[in-house]
Amino acid sequence: MELLQLRYFLEVARTQHITRSAERLHIAQPSLSQSIKRLEAELGVKLFAAHGRNIVLTEYGKFLQAKLEPLMHRLDAIPDQLREMADPEQTTICLHVTAASLIVSEAIIEYRRMHEKTNFRFLLGDEAHMYDVSIEAEHGLRPQAMSQENSFTCNERIFLAVPDVERFRRLTHVRLEDFRDASFISLNSGRPFRQICDRFCAEAGFAPRIAFESDSPDTVRNMIAARMGVGFWPAFSWGKLQPGRARMLEIIEPQCRRSIVIRLQRNRMDSRVVEDFFAFLGDFFMARMSEAYGIL
Repeated sequence: MELLQLRYFLEVARTQHITRSAERLHIAQPSLSQSIKRLEAELGVKLFAAHGRNIVLTEYGKFLQAKLEPLMHRLDAIPDQLREMADPEQTTICLHVTAASLIVSEAIIEYRRMHEKTNFRFLLGDEAHMYDVSIEAEHGLRPQAMSQENSFTCNERIFLAVPDVERFRRLTHVRLEDFRDASFISLNSGRPFRQICDRFCAEAGFAPRIAFESDSPDTVRNMIAARMGVGFWPAFSWGKLQPGRARMLEIIEPQCRRSIVIRLQRNRMDSRVVEDFFAFLGDFFMARMSEAYGIL
């Protein structure tokens, strides 16, 4: 198999249209068709099948596409990695962030003050697995493992945020089952934090009645402060509530916790800058967690 052949295959796999792919690749259609046929002959399987006037991937084609795409991403990254080796102080750190994005952003700002040549890129979708550092949340508690080489964990308490009104002012803690009839303000259903919170409600024996959902923690905060409902609130990663407008109550049953797991992935020959940021991020999270729990 030749590298150019494989690139041609991936382009046709994306468009599933020979003529369109030939135009995008700036080659003649017959040349592209012959390249695909030679690849199929070499592999001994059909990669595409006719579907009306178009073509579709066979199961063999889908398998080859899934195997090749990560490899091509890595090959395409080599020129940048070589440039980074020539100037080790300048690099781009790739992040995959699905939790605690506010704290991650603050950490980046602080780190950039000390390392002006370091850049950051947030990965989404198909590129997510190419991260240097990932920040994700998991339901429940994990061992708090700062000593592990490639990951560490911050365990975060989840409180119930309520409007600052008379019926809540004398409370310091609650049972979640007492809010089975409440209106909940929440993140959208596709967000990992929402899925974790739905599990908390399931453990309490009910499905939450969602009055309003949003992609923004700030919107959730404002809607709770406006007395539109109650909502789950991570103790340190979402910041403070507005004094006089909303309060946090401890949930004593079930225990509502999540683990924020920060992982390091060594994708490059020289990972010193990535490892330095990984260590910095761990210290930054632990400092923020101590600060938040100190004022609750």
